Amino acid sequence: MPEPSTAAGAPENGTGATSPRSLAEALRARDDAGLSALLHSRPDLLNPVPGDVTQLATRAGTRASVVRALERLDRFTLQTAEALAVAPDPCPYPVLEGLLSGGEDERARAALPRALDTLRDQALVWGDEDRLRLVRTARELLAPSPQRPSPTGLGPTVAEATAGMSPTRVQEIVAAAGLPGTHDPVSAVTALTALFTDPERMSALLDEAPAEAHQVLGRLVWGPPYGEVTPNPAPPVRWLRDRGLLLPATARTVVLPREVALHLRGGLAHRDTSPVAPPVPAHREHRPQLVDANAAGQALAALATVEELVKSWEHTGPPVLRAGGLSVRDLKRAAAGLDTTEASAAFWIELAYAAGLLASDGEADERYAPTPAFDDWRELPPAERWSVLAAAWLPATRTAGLVGEQDAKARTLSALGPELDRSAAPEVRRRVLELLADLPEGASPDTEAVLARLAWERPVRTASDLRARLAGWALTEAEVLGVTGRGALSGPGRALLEHRDPAPLLAPLLPEPVDHVLLQADLTAVAPGPLRRPLGDTLAVLADVESKGGATVYRFTPGSVRRALDAGHAAADLHAFLKEHSRTPVPQPLAYLIDDVARRHGHLRVGAASSYVRCDDDAMLGEILADKRSAGLGLRRLAPTVLAARAEPTALLEGLRAMGYAPAAESGTGDVLVARADAHRTPARSAPVPVPDGPPVPDATLLGAAVRAIRAGDLAATAVRKDPGPAAGVPGELPRTSAAETLATVQAAALTGSAVWIGYVNADGAASQRVIAPVRVEGGFVTGYDHTADEVRTYALHRVTGVAELADDHL
Repeated sequence: MPEPSTAAGAPENGTGATSPRSLAEALRARDDAGLSALLHSRPDLLNPVPGDVTQLATRAGTRASVVRALERLDRFTLQTAEALAVAPDPCPYPVLEGLLSGGEDERARAALPRALDTLRDQALVWGDEDRLRLVRTARELLAPSPQRPSPTGLGPTVAEATAGMSPTRVQEIVAAAGLPGTHDPVSAVTALTALFTDPERMSALLDEAPAEAHQVLGRLVWGPPYGEVTPNPAPPVRWLRDRGLLLPATARTVVLPREVALHLRGGLAHRDTSPVAPPVPAHREHRPQLVDANAAGQALAALATVEELVKSWEHTGPPVLRAGGLSVRDLKRAAAGLDTTEASAAFWIELAYAAGLLASDGEADERYAPTPAFDDWRELPPAERWSVLAAAWLPATRTAGLVGEQDAKARTLSALGPELDRSAAPEVRRRVLELLADLPEGASPDTEAVLARLAWERPVRTASDLRARLAGWALTEAEVLGVTGRGALSGPGRALLEHRDPAPLLAPLLPEPVDHVLLQADLTAVAPGPLRRPLGDTLAVLADVESKGGATVYRFTPGSVRRALDAGHAAADLHAFLKEHSRTPVPQPLAYLIDDVARRHGHLRVGAASSYVRCDDDAMLGEILADKRSAGLGLRRLAPTVLAARAEPTALLEGLRAMGYAPAAESGTGDVLVARADAHRTPARSAPVPVPDGPPVPDATLLGAAVRAIRAGDLAATAVRKDPGPAAGVPGELPRTSAAETLATVQAAALTGSAVWIGYVNADGAASQRVIAPVRVEGGFVTGYDHTADEVRTYALHRVTGVAELADDHL
């Protein structure tokens, strides 16, 4: 393969003479489509729109922008940039090809043009193939240094490693390597570099090395190139150090020069290259109908879970922590209520929040509660309700998988807390689904293959393994949500990915809601499918869910029946409800249970004094006072039928119910208070807005306008003037003329139909250069065709800083 020294000594002229001498020149040579592609791939360059190509090139070379661009390169394209960072500057194409392929890796050679095209499109590389240049900032970021080792494992060059070394020591190394002495250290370093980059002479030198020296080089050749030495090193190390094959880095460390490492590696910059993306093959194959059916079942369970979660916060939702979010205790309580793990409960909570179904109520005693949107959501058909959840999940940046972990300040991250946004989450989630969509319908991949592919596509971010974790969470969440079934992308999931409404595809897969249950003698009811809304709502109040699945089992208890009576249902209403909706006769034990609870319900009355208990049966009140369990309620008799309490009404109700009584709450007028299902809602709340991963990708309209503005600014900045004047020699300076000269020049241009160059300061104080062809000058304004804006505009003459004529036929 061609050696780097050949490239380093290549003349600057020849074919390279036509190569652009700067990034700005390279960008200026692009057509509009090329500039649009750059701005589309690096949208941070558009904020604000550059005034001309020179500003665009300057911004494209800033550290923050280059770092962002490098983060979006795939592994082989990044390896190409890393190879350029350790190659001569400029680097001929054959040298770069040798660094990546060693002249033998055909896959690397075939993939190199694509990688270079990507780097050029991203404005990270410019120049013709015989003079490839990496943007200086990228070279600084990727080149090896003692503080920041290169992913190539290479160290500094001989010239870099000997900088600051005494001339005497350099001459000693040259002499030990068998080279003639020189008159200055610069030529000595040049001679040493030439030796290390000459394959034949280098091989001859290494043939003289002791066997142990080859072992030392073998440990350093692929990196890291630094090794520790003692003040009195072993003979093999001393032999290498004396001949410059190892050079001192500090008092106790030595480094393997880059030229030596490249010779030992056979010219390769990387031990392993990855020119081709790892495949994501089908791991298992299922019938597409089975996948869709499985996904539909998961979707139905997801709807039930979200509805159960949000409804459980209708009356007394969990409080909002002072720092925001949900406490660990409340998360555990939610997980227990949903009969799931805390991690799963955090996902459902965050999903409901992302969909705008729950939020904080904003009260002084701030709590989480359903939003008004929850009621609207419940009225939608099941397929449309699922679409709302899925559409909220895909672009969400809030990451439930982080709940329970600690941030950089060792604070635990809580569900609904403020620190859960990860801007990379939507892109990873979508990319995972895209990889699934590339497989045949019904096929599911191996998780490790998916993670390997994502690591190849964005290798820079894998250092913190966040991307891999996001992908793992995305696969799990997609399955429990019903976007996938048995690991394969479902039909509704594919529609979601393609920005189509998934509801029409999901609706036929969901079972029709039923309007009946099967009552059983053991005080349970079996729902053979999803229940219609009125039936399901009433039954959820009257009974507790015991088990879920294809059929839901409800259990009737004294507490659940009392809950229905508290909600305003009379015993007769409950008997009629069960008789109407049961396909089996109402069991006698259930009828007895309802009558027994109803007979005792409301016999005691609790109201607010601080609170009190009222009952017509004074013997029952005496029984309550005598019960030791009532001591904590602070009861005392005010009258034969009234007890006063220190406890609040809610606590008094709960205390009496725990003692086995069935009290009812009453209002200040003595009426029984009915607990409605929609007792508490937050004010109208909008769903949280995802945190973008950098500037948004511009649309075609914005790209077109930006390219026109850059071209126009470039035209104004590079226009040739007849009389440049004192300011024109300074780049970026506006022309300066007196008011009389300005007026006379634009009037003459209007008469002759010629174009002029003006400097203009708008009302906001922003200065710009314009090229205009005046057509009318009157009333203190000049109207003309603005070549920079490609439209007719009017400018106030008092804001024109100066004017200059353009060279003939310049436009």
